[in-house]
Amino acid sequence: MYKRCVVLCCWVVSSWSAAALADNSAADMAYEVGVGQVDITPAYPIRLNGFGVRREESEGVTQRIWAKVLAIRQRGAVPIVLITVDNVGLRMEQVDEVAMRLHAKHGIPRERVALTCSHSHTTPKVNGSADNIFSQPIPPAHQAHIDQYTRELTDSMEQAAELALGDLQPASLAWGVGRVGFARNRRTAGGPVDHDLPVLAVRDAAGQLRAIYVSYACHCVTLSHNRISNDWAGFAQESLQARFPGCVALMSIGAGSDSDPSSGVTGDKVDVAAAQGEEIAVEAARVLAGTLRPVTGPIQAQLQTISLPLNPLPTRAAWEAMAAAGGPEGYNAQTQLARLDRGESLMTAVAYPIQSFTFGDSLHMVFLAGEVCVDYSLRLKQELDAQRLWINAYSNDFGCYIPSERLVREGGYGGGAEIPYFALPATLAAGLEQRIIDEVHRQAPTIKK
Repeated sequence: MYKRCVVLCCWVVSSWSAAALADNSAADMAYEVGVGQVDITPAYPIRLNGFGVRREESEGVTQRIWAKVLAIRQRGAVPIVLITVDNVGLRMEQVDEVAMRLHAKHGIPRERVALTCSHSHTTPKVNGSADNIFSQPIPPAHQAHIDQYTRELTDSMEQAAELALGDLQPASLAWGVGRVGFARNRRTAGGPVDHDLPVLAVRDAAGQLRAIYVSYACHCVTLSHNRISNDWAGFAQESLQARFPGCVALMSIGAGSDSDPSSGVTGDKVDVAAAQGEEIAVEAARVLAGTLRPVTGPIQAQLQTISLPLNPLPTRAAWEAMAAAGGPEGYNAQTQLARLDRGESLMTAVAYPIQSFTFGDSLHMVFLAGEVCVDYSLRLKQELDAQRLWINAYSNDFGCYIPSERLVREGGYGGGAEIPYFALPATLAAGLEQRIIDEVHRQAPTIKK
């Protein structure tokens, strides 16, 4: 596996010109940006991830799905690579593989490659992602398609990155924040949500829009039928691209593990998802038409994997009792017992990656792994300068929900009850919130309030 250590960005890398480093002293840095996209819609039926009750392979395509990439560098220096994928979530091993290939070909360090996902629940299952979601074994024929798609998606992400790296050209970056109101707290009526809609604009030397990157903190679960699509996030991208011909729109999700669309889950009501996507696009277009804050300064990248301990594991006797009882907990117990019988050790902690891209003192983008609840976003915007902070979740590794201390105390789905679907042997122990917050603070020294 590609080593997950971490570091401040190293500017001297073999395949990029070190001479470009002298330009970093300029107060207003010029960027080069490349854009790439690859259609990742499978040409065969496949299990869709996110809803465990769907146990048949997909039954057609409502909307094409995509891997899209922004490559951004400063006057020939080492690029950062931001990948967005229309998928519930990928595991770190798959992202590491793409990063390792880019390092081998271009000398790009691991910490300069980040991935975010749309978390649409009408996208294909990949290996390692919520492996117990169906609470029963996956038939070999179905698993063969999941294996195939996992390989193809890895290749497609690399291809999209190569397209972006081959497309680097002078560009300006600017961003602003709008508001969209269809997210609601799905645990508590009237509970906390984050309605911010950060929007990044990439313009060419002539001032024309080349790319738009947007994120919103809400589950992509309006659709739950068995047809492939990217839900409201996909419709938002399509609407933005229709409004700005020639422009590529990228969409990811913020800290919205406990937020659902106000429509609820609608089954096959594509019109509802399309309306939500249109709401995103209308607001993003409004932000783009206003006064945006320039993104300037040297680019730094950091990636650190911290350890989030689990609570004490059940005994073997407890596993056996759970396995006999059946249900999702019983199936998870069966998988844990199978690991023990193979002589494998069970997890006692979650390896949790936290990443950031910093553009001088103008913008600090944070990438948090897993299904992160809204408490993290709201807290960080209070403790750091919200005018320079962008929180992405569902980034780099889709290993589990990430509850706050409040949700750990409350329990329920999103506070620990969901662990059987992620094949975890125990819930996350209290104390995780401060560990995560501390690392985000460590990576953000320039945007303290």
